[in-house]
Amino acid sequence: MRDVAVVAFAQSEHSFSDLGWTEADLVMPLVNEVLSVTGMDRSEIGFTCSGSNDYLVGTPFSFVAALDTIGAWPPIAESHVEQDGAWALYEAWVRMQHGDIDAALVYGFGKGTVGDQVGISSLSYDPYYLAPLVPGHIAMAGLQARALKDAGFDVDPDPTPPPATDGAAAVILAAGDVARRVCSRPAWITGLDHRIEPHAVGSRDLTRSPSTRRAAARAGVRPGVVDFAELHTRFEHEEMLLRRELGLDEKTVVNASGGPRKADPIMATGLIRIGEAAARIHDGSAQRAVAHAASGPCLQHNLVCVLAADTASDLASEGER
Repeated sequence: MRDVAVVAFAQSEHSFSDLGWTEADLVMPLVNEVLSVTGMDRSEIGFTCSGSNDYLVGTPFSFVAALDTIGAWPPIAESHVEQDGAWALYEAWVRMQHGDIDAALVYGFGKGTVGDQVGISSLSYDPYYLAPLVPGHIAMAGLQARALKDAGFDVDPDPTPPPATDGAAAVILAAGDVARRVCSRPAWITGLDHRIEPHAVGSRDLTRSPSTRRAAARAGVRPGVVDFAELHTRFEHEEMLLRRELGLDEKTVVNASGGPRKADPIMATGLIRIGEAAARIHDGSAQRAVAHAASGPCLQHNLVCVLAADTASDLASEGER
């Protein structure tokens, strides 16, 4: 696999009320910031990928408005995922494995304050049995917390959701020597994987998260010390469950940034987890970190990203020695 690193990360000021920010208002300062931090020119970005959801603002193709921040020149190769920006990063990472580009820009944005989150989240559920009931993300999280408690786990079901948030995040990925040139301490992606579970919640064991466990195994969370972990935990019971499935011990510091419980800019929250984990590598406070992003009811879809100060090639060589 080609060595690719997160070399820059920026996130917006998060707002808990609608301040009238447009998509361009959210994204443009961040694009300028990550380019400035790396000293890169826009022409050096070989691929741009974004993550968002039009349902949040009720406007079709709202992601196109955000492209105004990129500029009309030079022309770009661009893609979009109707998903959290963490999955846009996954697409950009895969694209960079082709070997013909050396840098990619990834951003995610969302305005969670302007819509009915219960109704919007219900639209993604099973259309025959769940969506018509309009349970929303809070009720679904409550079902999982109740299942864990009934199974004997020490959890205190807390129905309080994170605050609805408007915000955005952006990162730059760079490969090999380019990463070393633009960043003094790149956060190398040594493993990246995502897995999904059945759409029908009733067919799943809500006291476990096999998709997280498998993604962690494929990404290579174990063996190795994990100094910091940034987890997409919108509800308290999720941290206990994810710690177990990721194989994190008590020494791993989880969500030192405050995590989604402090701010949850939907469609950027997962990308922020990767950015925050990378920032720990950048500032030297961590040698190895894990980031997690989730989507769907009751942790249905999970992405795991392992970041390290050393490249995967370096780690493999050290293991051989």
